[in-house]
Amino acid sequence: MPDKTGLQQITRSRETIHNPDDARHFMRIKPVPGHVRVLYDGDLLAESNQTLRVLEVGSDIYDPVFYFPPSHVQATLAPLEKRTFCPLKGHASYFALVSDHGAIQVPEIAWCYGDTLDFASELKDLIAFDASLVVFEQHPACSPSPRGSQSP
Repeated sequence: MPDKTGLQQITRSRETIHNPDDARHFMRIKPVPGHVRVLYDGDLLAESNQTLRVLEVGSDIYDPVFYFPPSHVQATLAPLEKRTFCPLKGHASYFALVSDHGAIQVPEIAWCYGDTLDFASELKDLIAFDASLVVFEQHPACSPSPRGSQSP
């Protein structure tokens, strides 16, 4: 709806984090209900029931990104020199996937925000994988059977 100046107002959700300099750039961090696995060429890189999903809108509507606790990552990742800054999340460091022989198999397959901005602290030290390089499998949370019921 236009305001007094005739400009379109931007509606903000309480669950979203907005770029302080551009309200049209925002993200939402949500826990994933269930189990998420990430695979590269059929090999398991990570799996967790404690994954966070980030949905972000900036210059485009970005694909969802899954963030895993580091202890749930089975892949061997080597730190790279690359660093970037996001006004929503903070400073990111990048990682390469390393083969069993120590050679870089896939550069820039993952990243981590070790130095987050205060409002993105939920993502601190979690590992995200590049969705264009890996396959994600998401399985819904299983509901426990009601007490005393038996399976058919």
